[in-house]
Amino acid sequence: MSFNFDLVIKNGIVVTASDEVACDIGCINGKVSILGVGLPIPEGCKVIDAEGGYVTPGGVDSHVHIAQSASKSAGARSSDDWTTATRSALGGGTTTVIAFAVQNRGDSMLQAVDDYHTLATGNALCDYGFHVIVTDPSEEAMHKEVPKLVEDGVTSVKIYSTYPALKLSDLQILDLMFAARRYGVTVMIHAENSDMIEFMTRSLEKQGKTEPWHHGTSRPPIIESEATYRALALSELMDCPALFVHVSAPEAMKTIRDAQTRGMSIYGETCPHYLLLDGSAMRGKGFEGAKACCAPPLRNDPQDKEKIWEGVANGTFTVVSSDHAPTNWDDPQGKQLGLTKDPKKNPLGNFRYIPNGLPGVETRPPLLWSEGVCKGRISRQKFVELMSTNAAKLYGMYPQKGTIQPGSDADFIIWRSDAQRKKVNLTVKNLHSACDYTPYEGLSLEDWPRFTILRGKVVFDDSDDKVLTSIVPGEGKFLKRGKSSLPGPRNKWLSEWRPDYVHEQEAAASA
Repeated sequence: MSFNFDLVIKNGIVVTASDEVACDIGCINGKVSILGVGLPIPEGCKVIDAEGGYVTPGGVDSHVHIAQSASKSAGARSSDDWTTATRSALGGGTTTVIAFAVQNRGDSMLQAVDDYHTLATGNALCDYGFHVIVTDPSEEAMHKEVPKLVEDGVTSVKIYSTYPALKLSDLQILDLMFAARRYGVTVMIHAENSDMIEFMTRSLEKQGKTEPWHHGTSRPPIIESEATYRALALSELMDCPALFVHVSAPEAMKTIRDAQTRGMSIYGETCPHYLLLDGSAMRGKGFEGAKACCAPPLRNDPQDKEKIWEGVANGTFTVVSSDHAPTNWDDPQGKQLGLTKDPKKNPLGNFRYIPNGLPGVETRPPLLWSEGVCKGRISRQKFVELMSTNAAKLYGMYPQKGTIQPGSDADFIIWRSDAQRKKVNLTVKNLHSACDYTPYEGLSLEDWPRFTILRGKVVFDDSDDKVLTSIVPGEGKFLKRGKSSLPGPRNKWLSEWRPDYVHEQEAAASA
């Protein structure tokens, strides 16, 4: 039997979401060919010695904002374009990202996707896909455009219950869920109560309480938990699976957990900043706290972080994503808008005008590995599940992405063995994003990836501490995704009502 490997990884411990085994990995043309012990090395084959370290699937970050800002209407701009963001992803072990194409009200979702293809094509360094942020779920959009999106490999949408330019009413959410269930589209929900936020913000402004930390004051946990409960009720009425993104409040987490316990197909996502940071970060010197403003906000009670860790460990959270949404600190179109846009010119700014979002696509895998695996909070298998496998399954990329098995893409992170770990002090100077700060500046990590490998090609080498210059824009490929392989609709209804298409499907099945 002959083996024409072009890459062999030797002396590694291969870790998937279910297993861990010491073996070699043989790859051909960017795909995993075989896992075995003592694989032969053909002439000309590249060999990487894992030195007893762990080999996990390349990271799948299913929630990133690239060349897009939630505060664009206020003049904000993203600090990253498709090249810098995807270079940053590779630097931390992420080989696949899914970013957002934003539908402007009155415009076509198909046009939004075309516009983002224009931005990404020829500029991405890692593989990528798109979600669509839906702001106008018209009849045509839901029943003519959504099927075309699915055909084109865009099988997920995101909706908001906050932000004036983005939020949907309950009726619009039901219209969207009706269509999503019919066409097999995954629904992502940003759950915060918009009216509660606006009331709190206006009241705080009248009281002169506009410093960065009052961003958290304006959004207490009940604002997230109320919106989560309401969206869950809509999901249950429509029997539509849903994922709640960037969950920060333990109360919202409990609502999700209760729904899961009742057997609903409800999924949760959280982010490293809710595991490692708290509201004290918004109380930095002067206006520095603006660097930590995101939505939902970092929670003030330090114990909330531990409760979110519990949700990570017990399966409430399906994925850990970065919610990479970078704006520069030292930029009149970045965080400084909180100073320049403030009509009262408070020297500590006005949180209403601070662009929400943190950089994080590069730091996500090392943070969860260091603070989760190395410190005993989660197993290596759970790390893989949260970092790669579940996202690949939920968003229709499995097993091409998210695992290590014959036929899968040869996307890997190689970590050091327990005995050879390399402590790293996080600093923005060593990161690859164009963002000029990291909220984790100075944090000591237990390790950093030795190598990132994308489709059989080494793209990051920690010995040089950089993404290899041989990796050029255009290396990344668009992923035409299928439908979720995680549990879907249950066909359980709350009354005699059914969507019309269910009656049609039942009639066709019995014919």
